[in-house]
Amino acid sequence: MTSATSRTQTHAGGLPAEVTSFIGRRHEVAAVKRLLADARMVTLTGPGGVGKTRLALRVATDLRRAFPDGVWLVELAELDNPVLLPQTLIAELRIQNHSAQPPMQVLTEHLREQRTLVVLDNCEHVLDESATVAQTLLRSAPELRILATSRQPLGILSEQMFTVPTLPLPGCESPHDTSSPIADAVRLFAERAAAVSPGFTVTNENLDVIERICRRLDGLPLGIELAAVRLRALSVHQLLERLDDLFRLLRAGSNTIVARHRTLRALIDWSHGLCTEEERLLWARLSVFTGSLDLEAAEAVCAGDGIARDEIVDLVIGLVEKSVLLREDHPYGVRYRLLDTIRQYGREQLVASGQEQELKRRYRDYYRRLSHEAQAQLFGPAQVKLLSRLRVEHPNLRTALEYCHAEHAGLCIDMASDLLYHWITSSHLGEGRTWLEQGLADTAGQSEVRARAFWACGWLAIIQGDRASAIGLLAQSKELGERLGLQPVLGYVTLYSGMVAMHEGDTASAIRSFEEAVAHHRAGGDPAGEVQALTWLSLARSFLGDSERAVAAAEEGLAICDAHGESWHRAYAATALGIELWRQGDTRRATALAQESLRVFHALDDSVGVGLTVEVLAWIAASQGDHARAGELLGILRNVWEAIGAPLLGFGHLSRYHDECADRTRRLLGDQAFQRAVKRGARCSPGEALAYALMEEAPARARDGEADRSAPLTPREMEIARLIARGMRNKEIAAALVIAQRTVEGHAEHILHKLGFTSRTQIVGWVAEQARRTGEGPHGGE
Repeated sequence: MTSATSRTQTHAGGLPAEVTSFIGRRHEVAAVKRLLADARMVTLTGPGGVGKTRLALRVATDLRRAFPDGVWLVELAELDNPVLLPQTLIAELRIQNHSAQPPMQVLTEHLREQRTLVVLDNCEHVLDESATVAQTLLRSAPELRILATSRQPLGILSEQMFTVPTLPLPGCESPHDTSSPIADAVRLFAERAAAVSPGFTVTNENLDVIERICRRLDGLPLGIELAAVRLRALSVHQLLERLDDLFRLLRAGSNTIVARHRTLRALIDWSHGLCTEEERLLWARLSVFTGSLDLEAAEAVCAGDGIARDEIVDLVIGLVEKSVLLREDHPYGVRYRLLDTIRQYGREQLVASGQEQELKRRYRDYYRRLSHEAQAQLFGPAQVKLLSRLRVEHPNLRTALEYCHAEHAGLCIDMASDLLYHWITSSHLGEGRTWLEQGLADTAGQSEVRARAFWACGWLAIIQGDRASAIGLLAQSKELGERLGLQPVLGYVTLYSGMVAMHEGDTASAIRSFEEAVAHHRAGGDPAGEVQALTWLSLARSFLGDSERAVAAAEEGLAICDAHGESWHRAYAATALGIELWRQGDTRRATALAQESLRVFHALDDSVGVGLTVEVLAWIAASQGDHARAGELLGILRNVWEAIGAPLLGFGHLSRYHDECADRTRRLLGDQAFQRAVKRGARCSPGEALAYALMEEAPARARDGEADRSAPLTPREMEIARLIARGMRNKEIAAALVIAQRTVEGHAEHILHKLGFTSRTQIVGWVAEQARRTGEGPHGGE
């Protein structure tokens, strides 16, 4: 996707002819065209090698007919003296003017009446002069359009920017099957490889290696093209093995390639030379970050020794403008990152400066503080924001843990324990447990840090369903807790021991443990532990049929959460209460509690919590007689639990309710209708599944292609429509559904309005048609 390997030296109509295929970029081409339709100047920005030039040329080629006076490419890469920019333009536009007029005057007079598109390529090293020339020409030539490429914007008022992304990479979980769509990065590699190694093709055997090569190169087109050239001498496996020495290996082999494109090092050297001394220093220091970072992190880690803290923001802006740093918008603020190849270059500079170990220490300590502060504030109103922040910081947290472990394993397990909620809500259970187990194995002695790490690891093991390991871990935590007199540790050991007992079917023993844990945490002033214990106490009492005390425990937990503004533990307590209310027949309140909790779990990306609440909603639907909805929710659950790895992970004692729901739904729907309902649910996208579970949209009865996808009714409206189709009057429907007649009348009016009907007879026909298309019999008469 670069200009280096895709041009000839002969021009046709002001643009070079393409000699290699143009791959992908359909959306980018369309977006740039739209910008040029509204703005007179558009600048494509991005790091060297990302494909700015090639994209600009494709857009310009597509727009030739829109510019009858010509589309012209002006290459500035080899222009060393910015004063000569106007003369360069005159030459590239083939203006035959031999007068003594100043070059800018020649240009303005020539372009004044023309409808022309000029592509200014590689403006960054002559940025100020490019901006001056562009602005002067745009003012004097009203029909002129300029499309520029630069690693930073030109900064003129009429400029619109478009940041060119790297090529789409293959998904980490996509099936390795050559019959499925191949990512653009892989397509580029394959085509360039075939050019240097005739007969090269992508096969099932080499696709995984090629995808890893493309990921290693960040989808950077120049890197991919230069890597593919090495297949003249290397196999794809050998190439992958050598990519660690990236900059030495990737040397262009063609003398026709512009000098600055000959290697990735040449590209990045060039960007480095454009930076100020302070920007180079910051670049080197930012290379210590593994993932993206925010301004606060940059200030905390990189300030000092030549960079004042208040200078960081301006230096970051400078690096963004030079496309060294990439700016990313996140829900909780702006973040920045270095492409891996650029980060490696910066790391070399950091090592050469002798500051690498000091920066690693600062980096490690910053993320240790972040983890500790987040843990201290998690039981409160900032919870969702903090957990979302930790999720974004995950690559940096991982590297900080590595640095901690390298220095002292005790630092590692302390930080890993602080991140306990992060491991759970971000679905990194296995990784969190690995850090804790590895750190515990590499430490010895008696300390509160080790005691806490043992119970934290035990909780993760419980959630994963590994009760045997959990028992051993909790026993070691208990031993240290008793020896050192650590009441908080003993409180959590008792709590999680109760969970183990619950999973083993010893509910009475579990209740005793939960009651003891409540007392421990209440005495120690630990509301998080207290609410956890109360939630499980409610679940256990409900399981034994002790309804009154089950409700009391859950409501007590909710009150504690409300007093602290906490949401995650509250969602579990609300779910526990909802389960008991469902058992009592109060499906309205149970539904409201489950849906409220589902919203919280979704916001935190807690897939176990999402699955648990959808389970409850399925049970409720089945008990209400809405078996089609129950089947669809069971289909949604199939996807949730398969993704997690086990159904009702951590809540195995509830599996009897799931089985009863599935058996009842299958029996009353019939096997074929049940399977269709499950398929419809399983085919929901995550967004559709969430909306359906929350009753924010009607069930898509046509997910199997058998019915109208646009059915607009909510589940309750659909239920009432079916009863209307059976000939029931509003009063009879109200009695059957145990709701007010006025409510039924309101639903009936909504149904008529949504379907565009004027009579109940039309509803009867519509319901019959829906049933005919889905192959389902009439509902409501089971």
